[in-house]
Amino acid sequence: MVYKSEIIGESVQRVDGPDKVTGETLYTADVTLPGMLCGKILRSPHPHARVCSIDTSKAWAVPGVKAIITGEDTKGALQGKVLRDMPVLCWDRVRYIGDRVAAVAAETPEGADEALLALDVEYEILSAVYDPMKAMQSDAPLLHDDVASYVGAPLELMAPDIHNGQTRLAWEKGDLVRGLSEADLILEHSFSIPSRHQGYIEPFASIIAIDDDGRIQAWCSSKAPFRARRQMAQALNLDEEQIKVNVTSIGGDFGGKGDTRDLPIAYLLAKMANRPVKIVMSHVEEYTSSNPTHPTFVRIKSGITKDGVITAREVHTVHASGAYGALKPRAYLSTHHYVGGGYRVPHAEFEFLQVYTNTVPGGYFRAPGAHQYTFALESHTDLLAREIGMDPAEFRRKNLVLPGEEDALGRPIQLTKVQEVMEAALKAGNWDKPKDDSCHGRGLALFGRQIGGGVAGAVLTAEADGSFTVISPTVDIGTGTHTIEKQMVASEMGVSVDRVQVRIGNTDEVPYDEGPRASRVTYTEGQAVMQACAQVKQAISDGAELPITVTVEYTAPEREDITYFGAQVAEVQVDRETGQVTVLRLVTSHDVGTIINPLAHQGQIDGGVITGFGLGLTEEFVTDDGQVLNGNLADYKLPTMADVPELQTVLIQTAGGTGPYEAKAIGELANNATPAAIANAVADATGCQLFELPITADRVYKALQQR
Repeated sequence: MVYKSEIIGESVQRVDGPDKVTGETLYTADVTLPGMLCGKILRSPHPHARVCSIDTSKAWAVPGVKAIITGEDTKGALQGKVLRDMPVLCWDRVRYIGDRVAAVAAETPEGADEALLALDVEYEILSAVYDPMKAMQSDAPLLHDDVASYVGAPLELMAPDIHNGQTRLAWEKGDLVRGLSEADLILEHSFSIPSRHQGYIEPFASIIAIDDDGRIQAWCSSKAPFRARRQMAQALNLDEEQIKVNVTSIGGDFGGKGDTRDLPIAYLLAKMANRPVKIVMSHVEEYTSSNPTHPTFVRIKSGITKDGVITAREVHTVHASGAYGALKPRAYLSTHHYVGGGYRVPHAEFEFLQVYTNTVPGGYFRAPGAHQYTFALESHTDLLAREIGMDPAEFRRKNLVLPGEEDALGRPIQLTKVQEVMEAALKAGNWDKPKDDSCHGRGLALFGRQIGGGVAGAVLTAEADGSFTVISPTVDIGTGTHTIEKQMVASEMGVSVDRVQVRIGNTDEVPYDEGPRASRVTYTEGQAVMQACAQVKQAISDGAELPITVTVEYTAPEREDITYFGAQVAEVQVDRETGQVTVLRLVTSHDVGTIINPLAHQGQIDGGVITGFGLGLTEEFVTDDGQVLNGNLADYKLPTMADVPELQTVLIQTAGGTGPYEAKAIGELANNATPAAIANAVADATGCQLFELPITADRVYKALQQR
């Protein structure tokens, strides 16, 4: 049954709301320390070049300059989340426009800028490759000589047979040749998805101060303070315990703020100057040299019977990793819980490659690799249905994985509710209602997501006055995590929510936490809070005197057998004279289990759908020979509230969730089906399927002209 109480299931005001709307919230860039210097980074103007020499003499002559470091000062220092292949500063080669070459610290930003201009770097230009398909050809320049030699390289996933290959994931099920031979029709389609930025408003900031005893005080715009600490320590061969990460709020994440970024550089500058150093990336730096999504190319071949049953599927996907693999949350992107989709496929072969290119290194995005592949898979699904004259919804009904059945990868799926979710979206989206005219279309798309596990923790104190204090290791990235923790404690301890206080703790105060990722927070951090409540209740029952403090570190298992599904229906109007697409309505249906805070829950969904809207219609990095041409907030077209259509959500609350009170995942469900739903709606309105994102008026117009 779905849990409900006076507190659980109520829309409690966000604990961080008042400070954010009044400007009181402290972000990393707001931190000011006595004697703090301004740090800035010199970035490569070339996509691929050898660093021959750097003359720093003129830069040292700039008034107020206190520290200058180059790759010679950091030779051998590599950083990364898992795969450590990115130089802290480049000492031999630069591999993309924006690669870090040198850094300065000065009394003023103006002085730091002047010093950067005064650095004289001699480069030997090397040939470059930007297209991952060309990068795999034997005559393409080789970006990394021996990928397997890097620390953190996943040896079992390496692709040594691929020129510029980084990693390979592959799955097989049944007999592909046999499955294709059983088909009445075989269709193959190719799709292209460009690089996009996470679009957070706060640029990444890094601050280092070194205490008299050598203890390192760090601040950074990271959602994962412990992981940032570890990455910094590994890059510079430091003891983790020597570093204390002081946590501030972050201004948006969407997957992009889980690494250490410029902390190692700030440390080296601070050490040389014997002064605190702050480095704040500009928005241009964020958009041209940070960690956007991976450009992706997908080829899908499916065999189907004349009555619409899938007999076989072959998938080849190539992700352009960019110059390095350091910024990915794992050594790979695509994961089993969504590449098979929600469909029953008896015979299948899947291959997902990551390939180095001389472009901006790709990083984590809300469900890494998922929106790219889902656009291809769900567009392909519609094409299969239309080829045999079948309604796309009916085609999906015939092939949906039901509870207890195997997905396309051979994995048994439990608690899917995929059929119920799809039918709810179709009903709310007026799927069977006659359309107004021939320019009016509706499109359907599905997406599934597994909840990630891992380590989380909590510190809970029962105060002498009967109130409770939670110190959480989990950064609230805007999803309402701390508010939900407050509700849990209030519910478990039998007090009103105003008797519970929640704050984020620094890395000295709280147990280890992996940070928000993989839709895991309510499941992992929530279970830690619930265990802390149980321990406090037991201590009180045993007669312990207040205050009582308990510390819980909880490791949540990965639930690879459970996939939670969402479905979306898009309704569009297309101007055939111009190709302009107007999205009239987006309907989203989710299997959510118990909703702890409806307001926060809806915010997650609405935010995800709007993200998907941007991915589908407006967002695209425009590049030329590795140079990002629209790397600023003015030219990179993030959707605004004026662009957002009517949003409707249908929630299916069912039992069986893995989180507290049987809550289910929501974080990465909402955005991934949106581009495909819009593309399928455009195809319904025009008869033209778009194979490339975003769906611009120009692309629609050209498709209409080519019919």
